[in-house]
Amino acid sequence: MATVKIKFRASSRPDKNGTLFYQVIHNRVIRQIHTGYKLSPNEWNAADSRIVTPPDCNADRNGYLSSLREILAANVSRLSGIIARLEKAGGQYHTDKVVELYNATGGDGCFISFASDLINCMTQIGKSQTAAKYTTAINSFKRFRGECDIPIDNMDSNLMLKYEHWLKETGACKNTTSFYMRNLRAIYNRAIEKEIAVQRFPFWHVYTGIDKTVKRALPAKAIKEIKNLDLSLFPQLDYARDLFMFSFYTRGMSFIDMAFLKKKDLQGGILSYRRKKTSQQLFIKWEKPMQEIIDKYDTGESLYLLPIIKENSTDSRTQYRSSAHLVNDKLKKIGERLGLEIPLTSYVARHSWASIAKSKNIPVSTICEAMGHDSERTTRIYLATLDTSSVDNANSIVLSVL
Repeated sequence: MATVKIKFRASSRPDKNGTLFYQVIHNRVIRQIHTGYKLSPNEWNAADSRIVTPPDCNADRNGYLSSLREILAANVSRLSGIIARLEKAGGQYHTDKVVELYNATGGDGCFISFASDLINCMTQIGKSQTAAKYTTAINSFKRFRGECDIPIDNMDSNLMLKYEHWLKETGACKNTTSFYMRNLRAIYNRAIEKEIAVQRFPFWHVYTGIDKTVKRALPAKAIKEIKNLDLSLFPQLDYARDLFMFSFYTRGMSFIDMAFLKKKDLQGGILSYRRKKTSQQLFIKWEKPMQEIIDKYDTGESLYLLPIIKENSTDSRTQYRSSAHLVNDKLKKIGERLGLEIPLTSYVARHSWASIAKSKNIPVSTICEAMGHDSERTTRIYLATLDTSSVDNANSIVLSVL
């Protein structure tokens, strides 16, 4: 049976990085596949054939090396999967065949790349609604993976259980989790139909049902109580409350979108951002209560508008996840303090904005646009007829109740 190894070739010049490549050996015939990645000699352990982190490695390089380990492992797994399928098919094969299949399938052997190709196909044949659902699900999975692809052969129940736990930690409800899982399962099954991988039933142990929707909206009175609560002696609770209110002020902006807002996104009294979930571009008229929260915190030389991601030198997604966990924990305590009938989370701000907007007779179509629900049929019907002034006016009306 063929074998696969990762090899490092040092540069002839000591001041230059060396190259990494995959070595495929079968029946004593050796072939090489270049990875396109480079390392310095002190980042490679030849004895163990693995990437190591030098003592003087900075945070950015450490993050790069960590990601590179996952990418290399994923590609080695993909090569091993190709070899396993050739062995299972029987007959003779050459190392050139392994290399040919690896290069020919390209991203097809990896889940995120396969999903991207499938989404493009769905769009081209007019199935835009299916494409939108798949896009939303795969964007979530990419955030979980840190944009690192994974061979379809490596998709198993343990991975999906970890993903389900990650979704729960980031505040996703059971129905949201189920939506992601059902669409990822549909993408996965398409890959199995194409015989790109062997069925491993990765979604057997995760929730894919539909729960009765739990009420997560608060009335204007409760939002006022949260806003006016004196938390001056409790900085972390105060911080969590401010982020909750900022979300409410910005038409229910999701926590991840808030975390990655940059100072340059606010120009000329307009805050513009692209939703991580759907990639839709949204524009928000800047209001006084938003500025009051920004003025409250010193973000120094940070690129970001809010004090969620504070260090430019460390992994931004790790900081976002840590902050999301902290904020939701503190919001829960605020909710208990006020005796609220539902657990208070960052997502409640989004539901509450929509609920209060509806109670003020703001058209549902305007609410949908304001919140970026571009995958809903009703939203698509009305998007062409709405201008941003109606959305900005809707936000002003909602904020006026506080």
